[in-house]
Amino acid sequence: MSIYDTIGGSAAVGAAVDDFYVRVITDPKLEGFFTGTDLARLKSHQRAFIAAALGGPELYEGRDLAAAHAHLAIADEHFDAVVAHLAATLASLGVPEETIGEIAAALAPLRADVVSAG
Repeated sequence: MSIYDTIGGSAAVGAAVDDFYVRVITDPKLEGFFTGTDLARLKSHQRAFIAAALGGPELYEGRDLAAAHAHLAIADEHFDAVVAHLAATLASLGVPEETIGEIAAALAPLRADVVSAG
C-alpha cells in the first residue's frame, strides 16, 4: 500500500493542501513568496505533485521544480519552515508520526531543486 493510500487518498491530500496553504501564507517568513500568486492554481499543482510523490494515481504535469522555484531565492530556512508546516498539517489530520516521517523522507531530496539562496 502506498503512502497515498495510507493517508486516505485524494480527499486527504486535498484537505492537507488546503490546511497547508493556510499555514504558509500566514507565516511571516513565507508569506512574501505567495504575494500575487494564483493560489487556486498553485493548490491544484500542489495536490497533483503531492499525490504523485506519495504514490497516488495523479500525474504531475507542472514545471520542473528547479525552474519553478529559481526566481524565488528560497533559503534552507524557508524550505525547513515549509516542511514543518506540512508535518504539522499532516499531524492535525491524524496522519501517524511514522507516516509523516516517510513523507518527509520522500520530499527531502527536493531541497536541492528548491533552495537557491545561501
